[in-house]
Amino acid sequence: MPGLIDTVAWVYVEDGRILCARPRGKDVFYIPGGKREGAESDVETLLREIEEELTVLLDPATATHVGTYEAGVPGAPDGTVVRMSCWTADFAGTLSASSEIDEIAWFSYADRPHVPPVDQLLFDDLRAAGTLDG
Repeated sequence: MPGLIDTVAWVYVEDGRILCARPRGKDVFYIPGGKREGAESDVETLLREIEEELTVLLDPATATHVGTYEAGVPGAPDGTVVRMSCWTADFAGTLSASSEIDEIAWFSYADRPHVPPVDQLLFDDLRAAGTLDG
C-alpha cells in the first residue's frame, strides 16, 4: 500500500491510565513503539523500540496482540495511512525516558484529543472495554 507507515506499539495500562511518550522535538504524545526495520516481526520491533525509548526489556513470551488500527496521518500527503499493531507484554527494569524521548505521561480517556487519530482508535477500544478511565 503506497503511503503506509507500518508501526508496532506497546499498550501498557496501569490504574486506568495508558503510558504515552513524547518523542524529542515533537509536541504530540504517542503510544510507545515505532516503525518496523527490514524483515522484523511485530514482537522483534516491539522489543527493540521499547528498549530504545523507555529503557526496559519486554518479555517476548508474554507478548499478546490486542489489535491493529489504521488511520490517516494529519499533515501528511493525502492517502498516507499509519497501521499500528498493538501488543501488551510484561517488562523488566524501570520505565524512564531515553535520549529519544522528551517526556512520558499517563493518559486517561480525557487526554484522547492529545494523541494522533490512530492512537485515538485504541483509546476508544480501551474505554469500551473498561480498561481506560474517563
